[in-house]
Amino acid sequence: MTNPKTRRLFVLAHLWLAGFLAPAFLLVAISGGLYLLGNSGNFKTEDVTLPADASLNFESPTLDSDVRELLSTADIDQKFEYIRNRGTVIQLRPTSRPHLEFRQTDDGLTAIRKVPDFQGTLMELHKGHGPSWFKFYQKLVALGLIGVVFGGILVGFLAKAYRRQTSIAVVIGSLIFVFLAFFS
Repeated sequence: MTNPKTRRLFVLAHLWLAGFLAPAFLLVAISGGLYLLGNSGNFKTEDVTLPADASLNFESPTLDSDVRELLSTADIDQKFEYIRNRGTVIQLRPTSRPHLEFRQTDDGLTAIRKVPDFQGTLMELHKGHGPSWFKFYQKLVALGLIGVVFGGILVGFLAKAYRRQTSIAVVIGSLIFVFLAFFS
């Protein structure tokens, strides 16, 4: 399959997909790299005053509506899409933007507002804690990345002049990955 038209089509598809997904790839590379260098971002926190009788049962099947009712009753302006329940702590997500965290303590229910800085926002998006539509986009990006990788390899194999270099690069890259991931 060394037809120049077919190869050109694969090259164009590979370039368009890579270009379209480049911002998402950069988000992951920059936020992940900064995280590995010790900068995971920061959250500014502030206490949120709850009514004295405020309570939530974190095991309730109606927790979502209970939280919405508490926010409405306490006149707290906080929009959220879903809740992450960790037993004694619940987070109102997405956490890539200002959000609330509720804790069950010996003194009762407490709440804090957490506001991420730029790197904190990037990390929360990177970890999949962003808005639902962004999580859907990330799933598409993951599929796209697979396409970009295999498309690039395919393009390399379609050109006779690049087959050997493509094979060597794939084998060396695979060996380095396997060694570092499983034997180091």
